[in-house]
Amino acid sequence: MTAKRRIVLLGGGFSGMPGTPGSPLDTYLLRTTGRPRPKVCFVPTASGDARAYVEEFHAAFAARDCEPTDLPLFSRDHRDLRSFVLSQDVVYVGGGSTAAMLAVWRVHGLDAVLREAYEAGVLLCGISAGANCWFGACLTDSFGPVTPLRDGLGLLPGGFCPHYDSEPARGPAFRAAVAAGELPAGWGLDDGAAALFTDGALTEVVAERPGPTLHRVEPGSGGAACETALPARLLQ
Repeated sequence: MTAKRRIVLLGGGFSGMPGTPGSPLDTYLLRTTGRPRPKVCFVPTASGDARAYVEEFHAAFAARDCEPTDLPLFSRDHRDLRSFVLSQDVVYVGGGSTAAMLAVWRVHGLDAVLREAYEAGVLLCGISAGANCWFGACLTDSFGPVTPLRDGLGLLPGGFCPHYDSEPARGPAFRAAVAAGELPAGWGLDDGAAALFTDGALTEVVAERPGPTLHRVEPGSGGAACETALPARLLQ
């Protein structure tokens, strides 16, 4: 049987709720694996493997019914990347610089490993840069002001914008880029929401509170973009 290829885009989670191990979005993520005690690997490359960020992940997930671990690349150990990543149930990519993260991944060959993991059924997910990376194109602040970047892994079609509602420059810049053809039609994710894609297609949108959701953004008439807010299931 062919494995389901799944990606969860996160607009929050443990890093959005410091000191609070009970994020509904992380609970949703673990339940989505369908495993009683999933192995969850945190990849902190986008933050430069920031030690505090890694410790925050472990503090949050140690309280959950899972097996947390992390994968540093700036101080890489002797683990074989392929066998290690393919042994995980979840690869959880943290936020930071999308452009720098992708460059480091390619130097280490992690981009190819993640593609193989996706095809093998490992659940991929992430927040901010960790959500941007799965698309071929995204909106990023890696270079200072938010700007289009067409350098992602391309596991999901179209373009993507994180922090769609919480950072004032993001939504207008994403809509303008889509309208101008600088980015393909795609998705804007609010903080507080998450979206599950299965085999490249949107499966479900959930939210930890009323309001946040996923937005479909496409070129419209008159040089403007057309935006549609999708319904989100409220997590209990």
